[in-house]
Amino acid sequence: MLDQIPLVRGIVSLSTDGGPFVLLIYASGVLMWALVIERYWYFSFVLPKKAANLQAEWMARKDRTSWCARQIRTAMISRLNGSMTTGFPVLQVLVPMAPLLGLIGTVWGMLQVFDSMALRGSADARSMASGVSAAMICTMSGLAVSITGLYPVHYFRTRATRETELLADKLSF
Repeated sequence: MLDQIPLVRGIVSLSTDGGPFVLLIYASGVLMWALVIERYWYFSFVLPKKAANLQAEWMARKDRTSWCARQIRTAMISRLNGSMTTGFPVLQVLVPMAPLLGLIGTVWGMLQVFDSMALRGSADARSMASGVSAAMICTMSGLAVSITGLYPVHYFRTRATRETELLADKLSF
């Protein structure tokens, strides 16, 4: 049933042709995009409510000018910034990890080509082409996953900085 869907068929074909590292690359891509979707959900729906509650809590304070009040304000901003940047380290690792997994898969595929050449004692163009093809599938998959994650990582990092500055402006003394 699922093998009738062209996308699923393509993914299965690439993972069988590219070897075990393609599955690791796809798994890292799925994890990366799950984090991206979660962060999008957070910035779109959770953050506005948290920021409004924090602003209301700050405005309800009678003392907003003392040293202690300034420290409380800094802690409030810092806590919200910490919740905005949750998952960033994982995203920042997954993006460069995908091409590295592709490189490992490429080396693995090329080693298979050289192994088959050593066993046969000659270089058969057909067997070499399939091994090189498997190696390039790993490289392509790693780069594709990595490239799709570059923009979201940059966007969410910039958005967290901007939202932190906006919150700091809203929590006036």
